Amino acid sequence: MNNVVEISEVSKSYEDVKALKEISFEVEKGELFGLIGPDGAGKTTLFRILTTLLVPDSGEAKVLGMDVVENYREIRPILGYMPGRFSLYQDLSVEENIRFFASVFGTTLEENYDLVKPIYQQLEPFKNRLAGALSGGMKQKLALSCALIHKPELLILDEPTTGVDAVSRKEFWEMLHLLKHQGITILASTPYMDEADQCDRVALMQNGKILKISTPDEVAQSFSSTLYGIRSKHRFQLIQVLREYQYVKSVQPFGESVHYADHRNDPDTDDILRYLSTHGVEDAEIKKIDSNIEDTFMELMQQEESHA
Repeated sequence: MNNVVEISEVSKSYEDVKALKEISFEVEKGELFGLIGPDGAGKTTLFRILTTLLVPDSGEAKVLGMDVVENYREIRPILGYMPGRFSLYQDLSVEENIRFFASVFGTTLEENYDLVKPIYQQLEPFKNRLAGALSGGMKQKLALSCALIHKPELLILDEPTTGVDAVSRKEFWEMLHLLKHQGITILASTPYMDEADQCDRVALMQNGKILKISTPDEVAQSFSSTLYGIRSKHRFQLIQVLREYQYVKSVQPFGESVHYADHRNDPDTDDILRYLSTHGVEDAEIKKIDSNIEDTFMELMQQEESHA
């Protein structure tokens, strides 16, 4: 079986709030698949359905060909799940936590040590420390070790790097790539657009809908217009003036520059600079730039809002 996860037309509502709206996609065996989107996009709801903790209102979700509702007993032992919030026992030590979770699945730390070794070796100096006293990055490594200790076929990670420092985020993704090379299929969510490049494929998600699914490079290159980076010391004024330009299509602040696109196929940059100068932004610098995933995401969001 090539697909480990198969989701077809899945919807879920909480009273009047539609958390998922006819979601469909597949995750292939051995793939590192990313769900990218802000808080409230529906990522956690989807993961809770896949981990058999929620029942969808409609549609079908399967893990290794098994239905998440009918076959939940068979699915749970082959899943590794790391929820968004740290959910281990804070009054147990590092070693006690991992041994407890191993026992729940009928195994031992020693039996599957090779699988968690690259991660657990970083925790071993603190194995007697209470989990609640660990740093954010160490807590995430412990949670990952506990999710892996029974050697799952599918690892589901709900925003695993949220709230940890940049170095810990980098280390965490390096660990996921090691696991991928060991044949474990990984489905991870993140609100950080820059983490999309770590995935084989990504699904951009917003307001319970999937806006696009492709490789990170293809998503970035699918931006529909020529994109320009514009800089000025008067950044706020630059944004306001650009948004009133007659040809404007999109204006988004990115770091120290502003990403700008308009409705012309080949905009005259001198005309843009003249317009800015006559409206009080005289120090603007402009250059053509490559689009990134966030540019495409913002464009897809605007299109979705215009059709709503």
